Formats: sequence, structure tokens, C-alpha cells
Amino acid sequence: MRWIDRIPMLWLVGIAVYLASAPFVPEPHLVEKWRMLFEGGLSKPIDIFDFFLHTTPLVVLIIRLWRDAQRRRQA
Repeated sequence: MRWIDRIPMLWLVGIAVYLASAPFVPEPHLVEKWRMLFEGGLSKPIDIFDFFLHTTPLVVLIIRLWRDAQRRRQA
């Protein structure tokens, strides 16, 4: 997990925000894919790949923030 700590926070936030909101019109892919997941329509391989592509940076950012908070508590 140390590789996550080496990613510059500014880059991580920028990539996570960009991929979470891209494309901007008509609606972000992440919103569309989550809606498809909850409706049961996320079945095509390209949609599943797209879901993971747009979600992964957010997950990495959450892990990084959690690890930073844990480190601050220990200090």
C-alpha cells in the first residue's frame, strides 16, 4: 500500500475528480454506470470496464485519505 502514499495528492485529486465527472455532457459516465448498476443493466463488458475505470481513482483517493488520517492519529 506504500505506492498509494507516493502518489502526489494534487494529482490524485485531479485525476479522481476528472474521471468522476467526465464526460461533462449529457451526464457523467460514473453517474450513468452507477444508475445502470442499481437498475441491473450493467452487463456489457465495456460498461463494466468503464464503471471500474471511472471508479478506481476515487477508491484510491479514499484509501489515501484514510491512510493519511490513520498516520495523523498515530503521531
